[in-house]
Amino acid sequence: MKLTIWGAAQQVTGSMHLLQTENYNILIDCGLDYEKGTYQEENEFFPFDPSTIDVVILTHAHIDHSGNLPTLVRLGFAGQILCTPPTADLTEILLFDSVNIFLSKQKKKPKRGRGNYGPKPLYLQRDVMETVDRFVTIGFNKPFKINGSIELTFIPAGHLLGAAAAVISINENGITKKIGFTGDVGRKNYPVLVDPEPLPPLDYLVSESTYGGRFHSKDKTLEDTLIETIKETCIKSPGRLIIPAFSIGRTQSLVFTLNQIFSKGLLPPVQIFVDSPLANFATDIYRKHHQLVNEEAKTFYQTKGDEFDFENLVYVQDRKESESVMNYLEPCIIISSAGMLEGGRIQDHLYHNIQNYYCTILFIGYCAKGTLGDRLLRGDPIIRLRNRDLMVYATIKKTDLLSGHGDHQDLVDTVKQQDLQKLKNVFLVHGETKSMDALAQSLTEEGYHVVKPIKGETIEL
Repeated sequence: MKLTIWGAAQQVTGSMHLLQTENYNILIDCGLDYEKGTYQEENEFFPFDPSTIDVVILTHAHIDHSGNLPTLVRLGFAGQILCTPPTADLTEILLFDSVNIFLSKQKKKPKRGRGNYGPKPLYLQRDVMETVDRFVTIGFNKPFKINGSIELTFIPAGHLLGAAAAVISINENGITKKIGFTGDVGRKNYPVLVDPEPLPPLDYLVSESTYGGRFHSKDKTLEDTLIETIKETCIKSPGRLIIPAFSIGRTQSLVFTLNQIFSKGLLPPVQIFVDSPLANFATDIYRKHHQLVNEEAKTFYQTKGDEFDFENLVYVQDRKESESVMNYLEPCIIISSAGMLEGGRIQDHLYHNIQNYYCTILFIGYCAKGTLGDRLLRGDPIIRLRNRDLMVYATIKKTDLLSGHGDHQDLVDTVKQQDLQKLKNVFLVHGETKSMDALAQSLTEEGYHVVKPIKGETIEL
């Protein structure tokens, strides 16, 4: 059995791992690599023939794990894509959204020319539809026979609705080996989502390392942070609180937390707008798979109703409604995507409010280096938006309390569930070099054998 790390090797995005037995090829995740910002060059071709892949296992819906599946299909992959039911639904809307993003990068040729110029889309709607047709859904903790010698089990990972760690049991020459892929490890006690479950005893573990060396804040709760920020921005002052949030996962957890705050009467009513078409679709999927949310959310639903709908909350439906939000003059909270400010309706709200002294922009997620969000967080006094230089007069704040990733200790604890004598290797992926080094050091001190594969490295298991 061989394992080749073809993506997220000593970087965060582009998860893609090839597991090969004597006569069967399994691809675990097939994400977009956008580390260098050249999505086409990095993702248009594969280092293997897609037609030779027998099956794909998808750990969760995020684009850095799922976003290149249509390219794989377009170039010859003809097998099944195995995932949980929520992952299938969320991945579908994310892939269609990716097509829209690709098309938006194209520009019309001058009047006398024909067609478009700019980067050619990696894939189109027809490729997404063909990809979605290949989804085969499997419930959590239900062993699934891929063939006579290979069995797959999905273990809840938190992080996102439907996210799973994949445990693959392979029998070769009468010997059974188990290899686990963490996908992305979630946090305990996260709004709406279940806690990550322990993995069974493994021979090998491929673990993410995103937050290696970093620890989440513990001196204040999410509820307290939001209450304090809303008070300062919308109650003591006639201002507006703008929260850039990823449409899938982050927005639903934020809305539920706000619902809890206002339903307890901890703040006077404040108008809230969710301005993201993708978030609206995702919220309906969360409702559809309500049996998979955590006990806190289920109890809230039974006693107080829909976690994602309450008085003074409005889901903005179209561009016209979005423009009316910009003209809303009372204090309010606006939740919009994209989380790093690189596109979407959030840029409209930013354009109209970045020079507003009474506005606060609260970041609740990671902003990659070089993004507009990153420039605001590092304190740039002027930003460029819509060909205009705008002074930054709004207050910029950040909290990591809604980060969907487990921190350093969570990652260490995930590995420490494994028997030192049985687990032969821990392979670290999905993290920057500094994060991997910090996690590797801690795991080595615990006695585990740690490997940090480079891209394209093949390991005999």
